[in-house]
Amino acid sequence: MTKYKSRLHKGMMDWLLFGAMAGLAFLGALCIMSAVNSVSLSNAVVRTHLIALPLGFTAFFAAWSFNYQIFDEQWKPLYGVILALLVGVLLFGTYQRGSKSWFVFPFFSMQPAEICRVLTILAAAAFLDRQGHHIRDMRTLVLLGALVLPVFGLIMLQPDFSSIVITFPALLVLLYCAGVNVFYLALVFAFAAVAGFFTVAWTYLYLHPELLDYKLLDVFFKLSDHILYMGGFVLLVAVAGYAAWWLFKQLRIFLPSFYFVLATLVVLAGFFAGVFVDHQMKPYQRKRVEAFLAPQSDPQGASYNVLQAQIAMGSGGVLGKGLFSGTQSRLGFVPEKHTDFILAVVGEELGLWGTLLVLGLYLVILWRIAVVAYTASDRYGYLVCSGIFGMFLTYMLINFGMLIGLFPVAGIPLPFISYGGSNLVSSMLALGVVQSVYARRITSG
Repeated sequence: MTKYKSRLHKGMMDWLLFGAMAGLAFLGALCIMSAVNSVSLSNAVVRTHLIALPLGFTAFFAAWSFNYQIFDEQWKPLYGVILALLVGVLLFGTYQRGSKSWFVFPFFSMQPAEICRVLTILAAAAFLDRQGHHIRDMRTLVLLGALVLPVFGLIMLQPDFSSIVITFPALLVLLYCAGVNVFYLALVFAFAAVAGFFTVAWTYLYLHPELLDYKLLDVFFKLSDHILYMGGFVLLVAVAGYAAWWLFKQLRIFLPSFYFVLATLVVLAGFFAGVFVDHQMKPYQRKRVEAFLAPQSDPQGASYNVLQAQIAMGSGGVLGKGLFSGTQSRLGFVPEKHTDFILAVVGEELGLWGTLLVLGLYLVILWRIAVVAYTASDRYGYLVCSGIFGMFLTYMLINFGMLIGLFPVAGIPLPFISYGGSNLVSSMLALGVVQSVYARRITSG
């Protein structure tokens, strides 16, 4: 274990961070009980959540008392645990909602991808902490990709797209804070953007088959189904990459030629990733993208959930209708109201002020994580907090953005507020690790 000359603040806690977490957990428990009060499974949902709450706080306090630097030293066994859990759920897990993502035990169930998200951040931070002067080299990004891709691949086999949606941005924030070359980060972002663009574009063409009367769009639509068209697209991208290099050269903007090669390869990789995702999408997942692209086109079908959730939030006004008094949610107009659309219950029953309270508590959590990161006693603690910051930031942006139409419905819970024992425990575990960094920070005293 690394020795420090400065005084370690063992046993201390960031009470603002703890208070914001506890406040969200309290509000979440009330909203879940209100959301399921009128459904047949209410007792089972409430009982499961009330069991998960003490387990979550236990994980929080255990992580707080545990020296986080152990994860830095033992990151390879930790990585082995991640792979073992994800392989195990594929072999012995149970299907729920079309995904083989759960371990089901006699008295509870567990979604290992939730815990693996936090463990992946811990392992990735340890790997980057060891790169030192090589952090800006392409080699570092390639090696981290080799480390993370098996994890993502196993999650995709379940399939569980929502776990990737949260983990990928968190790793991007971690990479940025670690000091990875911004150009390489831009390539990673471009890969995700290209993959997402093609997935959304094909879904858009499913919605508008009349556009296939145009020859160019017809060719584009068939790209994912015909090797000949794929080969033509690869050739087109290669020519575009060469043209960009020639243009920059004529403008006397001298960049290393391998930058253009990398950019071309990233576009191609993003395209093939988009093809893979398009073929792996379940019907309900495609419906979510359709609802995002054209929310008014099918108000009784694909767009029903989002539109009803927005109606419920709007009906709450400034002060809300009061807990256990929301008509839209209690009468069943808002589906998945205790999971994906828990914010609709908050907006209807607690109003604008209640929604702003939830948002404010999340901002407090993000603020305190950032403060802990900058006061960490070592680089590993800083990187761990950076990754966890990216994780909670992504949770917040997607959940709030989903209800105002900025993002498609992704089936992603809002930690501490939504129902979901695995997510609750893993989220509290993550903040417990942040508290461990805070407790062992170094001051000038």
